[in-house]
Amino acid sequence: MSDDLSASAVGERLFSVASALFAIVFAFLVANAITVPAATLAASAGLVSEGSTGYQLLQTLLQFVALALGAVGYLAVTDEWEIARFSRPDAREVAIIVGGGIVLFAFQYGALFALDQVGLSTGQNQAVVPAGDPVVYYLAMIAVSLAVVGPVEELLFRGVVQGGVRRAFDAVPAILIAAVAFGLIHLPSISGTMVEQWAYVGVVVVLGSVLGALYEWTDNVVVPGLVHGIYNAITYAVLLVQAL
Repeated sequence: MSDDLSASAVGERLFSVASALFAIVFAFLVANAITVPAATLAASAGLVSEGSTGYQLLQTLLQFVALALGAVGYLAVTDEWEIARFSRPDAREVAIIVGGGIVLFAFQYGALFALDQVGLSTGQNQAVVPAGDPVVYYLAMIAVSLAVVGPVEELLFRGVVQGGVRRAFDAVPAILIAAVAFGLIHLPSISGTMVEQWAYVGVVVVLGSVLGALYEWTDNVVVPGLVHGIYNAITYAVLLVQAL
């Protein structure tokens, strides 16, 4: 009897992880199916020029809107709306959001400094490399990070993935599984040597774990979504100042 229960528990855990991985694949398939054709159509219609700042921003917006559609589509198909829990932040959560964004940014710089002390550096995320005017790009990405990038990535990785895995695992394994998936999904967009790329992924996994802990703590995916958005916005604000 205990063996049957053990086998059932293992099966449930494997299914939860497989389902979470499928959610990521599904969301990115939707994003790929929408982003490139829509951006190409916009360029063909003369709305933006390929290789311009506008084209890069349009691709970013299309990608993350499509990722949101993929995440919501997954929840709709599986009818598992309850795993991505969200509500309007209260005063306590607003304080957590503001403080969390600042702390996350400070942690990143601390991690980069610590790596530098042992002779390591991280690769560069291509999302911070402007195709055209850096001032316009960084200024726009401050708003895009707050309104789109942070909330959408957290809806997918904390709401859908971590929330789904949490049904079969305790908090810590669910947070770590989602954080590792979050780190690995960044790998193709990182330039640099293999060591630099994996160092970057390692930092992202830690940042993702903090965001996962915030979701577990507040039970509100809006909180890590806005913390993530603030963190990204501060990063682009620093780059903007440097570009002026």
